[in-house]
Amino acid sequence: MTDDPFVTPDPAGAHARRRYPALMRITERHARGELRERWERSQLPMGPLDAWRQVVLVAGGGLVPRDGEPGADANDIAAALTLVDSARGEVDAMEIGLLEMARGRGMTWQQIAFHMGLGSAQAARQRHQRLAARTDSAAG
Repeated sequence: MTDDPFVTPDPAGAHARRRYPALMRITERHARGELRERWERSQLPMGPLDAWRQVVLVAGGGLVPRDGEPGADANDIAAALTLVDSARGEVDAMEIGLLEMARGRGMTWQQIAFHMGLGSAQAARQRHQRLAARTDSAAG
């Protein structure tokens, strides 16, 4: 970080530095149940997908704050936006795991395609390949 006006800012670095504060903010303000207990006991924030989902639910009216709980404000929404890529990465990892479990249990690509609402076995295989490439590049 520099105040030099001639140094190009690093948006990706700034974004990465906002991830943990975003998780902390959302957890402090919106965690419930086991996630709230874990935060209070160990100061472990929610994962990106849980935090993102919680803000979407509160901001969208699908989850009404209890007495004393805050609603979602603009900073909560900004924090959730910070977490979109991380939440998507969690979903991608779960989806590829599910696809691999389906294949490991003998499902054909055609069956997988049908259950996913895809038009062909080729579409299911291509989706698996795209997810594998995305999760590999995110891990590296």
